[in-house]
Amino acid sequence: MTLWTLMVVLGMHAQMVDPVHFTSELKMGEDTEAEIIFHATIDNGWHVYSTEIGEDGPIEATFNVEKMEGAELVGKLTPKGKVIKKMDKLFNMELKYFEKEATFVQKIRFTKPQYDIDCYLEYGACSDASCLPPSEIALKQKGKSPAMGNEKGEDRSEKTEVKSEKTEEGSEKLEADSASVTSLTPPSSPLSNETDLWAPVTEQLRALGTGEELAKQSLLWLLLMGFVAGLLAVCMPCIWPIIPMTVSFFLKRSKNDSKKGIRDAFTYGLSIIVIYLGLGLLVTALFGSDTLNAMSTNAVFNVFLFLLLVMFALSFFGWFEIRLPDSWANKVDEKASETSGLLSIFLMAFTLVLVSFSCTGPIIGMLLVQTTTTGNWLAPAVGMFGFALALALPFTLFAMFPSWLKSAPKSGSWMTTLKIVLGFIELAFSLKFLSVADLAYGWHILDREVFLSLWIVIFALLGAYLVGWLKFQVDEIGGELHKPMPVLCIMGGLVSLAFAVYMVPGLWGAPCKAVSAFAPPMNTQDFNLNSKVVEAEYLDYESGIEAARAQNKPVFIDFTGFGCVNCRKMEASVWADARVADRLNNDFVLISLYVDDKTPLKEPMVVTDAQGNQKTLRTVGAKWSYLQSHKFGANAQPFYVILDPETGMPLTGSRGFNENVQAYMDFLNQGLRNFRSEK
Repeated sequence: MTLWTLMVVLGMHAQMVDPVHFTSELKMGEDTEAEIIFHATIDNGWHVYSTEIGEDGPIEATFNVEKMEGAELVGKLTPKGKVIKKMDKLFNMELKYFEKEATFVQKIRFTKPQYDIDCYLEYGACSDASCLPPSEIALKQKGKSPAMGNEKGEDRSEKTEVKSEKTEEGSEKLEADSASVTSLTPPSSPLSNETDLWAPVTEQLRALGTGEELAKQSLLWLLLMGFVAGLLAVCMPCIWPIIPMTVSFFLKRSKNDSKKGIRDAFTYGLSIIVIYLGLGLLVTALFGSDTLNAMSTNAVFNVFLFLLLVMFALSFFGWFEIRLPDSWANKVDEKASETSGLLSIFLMAFTLVLVSFSCTGPIIGMLLVQTTTTGNWLAPAVGMFGFALALALPFTLFAMFPSWLKSAPKSGSWMTTLKIVLGFIELAFSLKFLSVADLAYGWHILDREVFLSLWIVIFALLGAYLVGWLKFQVDEIGGELHKPMPVLCIMGGLVSLAFAVYMVPGLWGAPCKAVSAFAPPMNTQDFNLNSKVVEAEYLDYESGIEAARAQNKPVFIDFTGFGCVNCRKMEASVWADARVADRLNNDFVLISLYVDDKTPLKEPMVVTDAQGNQKTLRTVGAKWSYLQSHKFGANAQPFYVILDPETGMPLTGSRGFNENVQAYMDFLNQGLRNFRSEK
């Protein structure tokens, strides 16, 4: 299972993201009525929440009025478009949101000859990995109302296109004369006149390096995963016996010209790569990047993948065989015999692909399942390229070095054993996809202890098979029923049995780090003896810094939100780990800053952003959101950073949403080591 674990890459690079692009419009209607329209185009992988979600949920869309003279509201803010409804287990409620585009409409009625409107839409946006703070799109407009008798046919629609501003303002209405406004660029620290703890440290964070090559690493792991899958396919009984026959054919075909034989074998291998790479590109073309990203979290699609992998596993167990129609392979083989040159070799490679499908199909299926659920449109092509490269490699190498064929392992029962082992792995891996659907719909059929119980049984049976205690029908047919298992298989069986025993304490709340990337979060476990919890003692930046100075500890800042889904996931799956909890509670001063805290500031603050635009901060959450964007150059949550309380400088790189517990521990330990070394 280490192959799948390697795919959980480390870290997230701090960055400002702008995934939602709004326009605002005042559209005149009949007589004295009009509509204020906010329309958004949303980047792939992001969604904007709809209206009336509830106080305990994420940031919902709300209409807010700063000034409304000469007009009045008619009804409530109305969302329009394709609303997606999804049950969320963390919030224990149904969430409503939009993808790709969203429209919100507020009707008004003019009451006076002149109107002066100053309003804004506040909304929340999230992706599968992070959330934005409460953001706004404003509409300010004044003019002559239709009540003065505009002529019919006149275009009375006035439109203002505005980029989605991350103004981090709260939804509470503050009258102009109710509080004074403090100008602050940026807010100065009350703790020291010499050190500005709000000073930007974006460049320092970048210099520390926190996974800038995340996308490249992901594709690299997919390439590696495809290559390993291809090596496993080579060892299948449908392919391994064909290698020496194919190589001998090319060498005999070239007679005394060994270079031509090598060239033909190379062309044969290249044809295999082209065919499988074409399959990967076909998957991308059929679904597209948007669909691939949506499928990665779609519950129905994940149930389908679960059933598909179970079917593949049963096929490898020998209960039935997945085969393409024989007529397909026969027709392609006939065409290969009738033609010559490069086309003939290509058709021979295509014949191999069709004939070997019963062995390679489940492996290709598992590979495509993993690549399509990454949401990356290049993933299927990259994965299939790695697969085809490994599959084509032996044909080319054995043609170049024919003497190697004598030392190559002969076909035998070891191929059947390999198929059954892969069947167990596919069966275990399928549960991950069922878990995604279970969490999405709140079925509670695959909570953490149930998931671990099934994995314990699967890997115990795998161990029993490799040791020789368990046999399948295909073993009996092959005459291997009473033959002792090889030493290598027995050692693998003992490892599998040990892994099953390792997971047993997880039934009572043990973290089980090796399976944390696959198992459901800890909060789904009904019976949990792990009492380690993490709660921030400080919810204010300045007071937390002051406490850290007094205690001589580094500061751990958690930029979070009450409505941040991924923040809850991190707390449930990472902070719940005993090692992480112990480190955060004892070695750091933990400060949690909620960017959606609606508590009004005593005095609103006017700040200037990096683009030179002035913004008014009215709430506590807006203040912390500005701190995150101004000081750290990031605006997505969750966002974690470790600081020296004396200087306000980062001690290590930042970190975002990533449920790899060990990587999180490395992040904490590095920050702690750097703090101690400086002291």
